[in-house]
Amino acid sequence: MADLADKQPSDEVSAFTAGCLLLLVLVADVAAGLLVAIVLVARGWNRMGEGSGGTAAGVPPPDWAPVLGFGGLALALGVTAVLLLRVGHQVIGAVQLTLCVFLAVHTLRSWP
Repeated sequence: MADLADKQPSDEVSAFTAGCLLLLVLVADVAAGLLVAIVLVARGWNRMGEGSGGTAAGVPPPDWAPVLGFGGLALALGVTAVLLLRVGHQVIGAVQLTLCVFLAVHTLRSWP
């Protein structure tokens, strides 16, 4: 019987592990989101500098950077959500899946 007690984790340890995992995943998502935001801001500054060159004004080519950035981030969130759901962390996986859906909708809205 002592072996069974050693193999089954207590609820406190399980809750602590799940909380730490949720915090780690959310911090990683925020870092990835900030990276996408920094890249998009830098591209915006670059495009502003191109407009002052005095060349012939025409229709600018479509900018696919937001679609690729947000789409890649949504894909990473979706894969993380599926992996977390398969491992057994339903709450964390559901949070990730919800963020993935919101980001996918934003990606589709920013389609040129």
